[in-house]
Amino acid sequence: MHSTSDLIDPRLPNPEDCVIRYLMERNAKDNPDRVFFRFQDGGEWTFAQALTLVKRAAAGLKSLGVDQGDHVLTWLPPGEHALRAWLGAAYLGAVHVPLNLAYKGQLLEHVVNLSDAKVAVVHAELAGRLSDVDLHLLKDIVIVGGPAPDDDRFLSHPECILDTKEDPGETPARIMPWHSGDIIFTSGTTGPSKGVLRSYAQMWHSQTERVDPDNRALVTLPLFHIGGTGPVYSALCNGSSVAIKGAFRTDMFWETIRETGATSCILLGAMTQFLIKQPPSPQDRNHSLKRALMVPWTEDAQVFAERFGVELWTMFNMTELSVPIVSQSMPETVGTAGKCRNGFEIRLVDENDCEVPIGEIGELVCRSDMPWAINSGYYKNPEATARAWRNGWFHTGDGFRRDDNGYYFFVDRIKDSIRRRGENISSFEVEAEVLAHPSVYEAAAIAVPSELGEDEVMICVAPVPGKEIDPAALIRDLIPRMTHFMVPRYVRILPQLPKTPTQKIQKHLLRAEGVTTDTWDREAQGVVVKRDRIAGV
Repeated sequence: MHSTSDLIDPRLPNPEDCVIRYLMERNAKDNPDRVFFRFQDGGEWTFAQALTLVKRAAAGLKSLGVDQGDHVLTWLPPGEHALRAWLGAAYLGAVHVPLNLAYKGQLLEHVVNLSDAKVAVVHAELAGRLSDVDLHLLKDIVIVGGPAPDDDRFLSHPECILDTKEDPGETPARIMPWHSGDIIFTSGTTGPSKGVLRSYAQMWHSQTERVDPDNRALVTLPLFHIGGTGPVYSALCNGSSVAIKGAFRTDMFWETIRETGATSCILLGAMTQFLIKQPPSPQDRNHSLKRALMVPWTEDAQVFAERFGVELWTMFNMTELSVPIVSQSMPETVGTAGKCRNGFEIRLVDENDCEVPIGEIGELVCRSDMPWAINSGYYKNPEATARAWRNGWFHTGDGFRRDDNGYYFFVDRIKDSIRRRGENISSFEVEAEVLAHPSVYEAAAIAVPSELGEDEVMICVAPVPGKEIDPAALIRDLIPRMTHFMVPRYVRILPQLPKTPTQKIQKHLLRAEGVTTDTWDREAQGVVVKRDRIAGV
């Protein structure tokens, strides 16, 4: 039998170095007593314990018919169940399809249908939302954290099935670097959300450096986000550890660092600003955090580094890529994302894919000479895949400029998305829900600046002839049907929205006007939108 390394392009990692099943087995053999996970309640898994629990979960999923290449949907808060379901599916060579905990309504139905999953693992407090959506192929659901809802459209199974004490056996074929490990949903911009197919090779190439085995990454981002799955995967590759502590909380951040002994973390969006605004304390340097990834790179970086004694760096990435731009430690220039790293090519282009001069703004497009280092396409969406990959380059939809020294600077989103509190929001999906209101004739969702950085969501609407729109009533109608972070803060009512001669709404004009004096602000009106929370999370 040939060694797998004899059959693979040298620019690809070997299966043993990148496939989750083989990484789990290697670490359990080489580092059995080393802590792999530390959980919110203080519990821990060593690598040996993790492999045992993951194999049991894999056996349970296999008993439900999951096989290599099948899709397994998970809808779980971060913690032991989410990890066992994800890694158990991966152990079988199945494709992990995690869902955002905030999904509901039309968006939930869209991603469930697109997932092509027959088996799901779902938290009991989320399962009730499935009652109003088409389940497509979904037939078997493992319910964790409580009783199953009364729904005869699927067969529910108790969470103990993830503790099946049998050997899941070998996979029908060897899991290879080009096989898909997961499908991560990213915001739709000109259409519904798309499922990004990510290979094991792409996950492996997303590591910009080798992590020290003594590193412990604090994960505050969810496991349906590459900022959550990435540190877990990196720990598997490098034999290091992860602390899973749920959502980021400013008031608990440094206490969490001290409790977990975390040495690294990711700081996205306004997180850095929130921490800097906390009153200075004698405990500011009494922690274990050594290094953090900060995105975007703002003037707060140097203040944060000096106050808390933490080394910082930055980069540019998206679900479809594997970090084509990365900085050195503590770059001096505010706004930079770094330089193009080895293995990638980058161009900044105009709308005709012609390269723009240095200093001018263009769309960032990239490609790699490393096979499978960039996404494997959008699942069941060949049209979107072709558009993104036109002319042989992957089009990010993001505007950048480059200076004479080769540093890249993010300028704005060319594609029509909104980023609020670390979440990418599809204007298309916001508009779809707003247009469902009987008094709304047309709608345009746009980003307006937030005092906290990133964006706030503004919806510009025109009424159906003969009707009026009450902004407060519109928002109250949206709250139960819409993910919390998508609910607009601002509502502006116009007789009609500005359009091109071909009847396309001119959003750039609405953005230029921004928040006008006649714009309704739900925060100013005391309308609070709360995230649906799961008990104990």
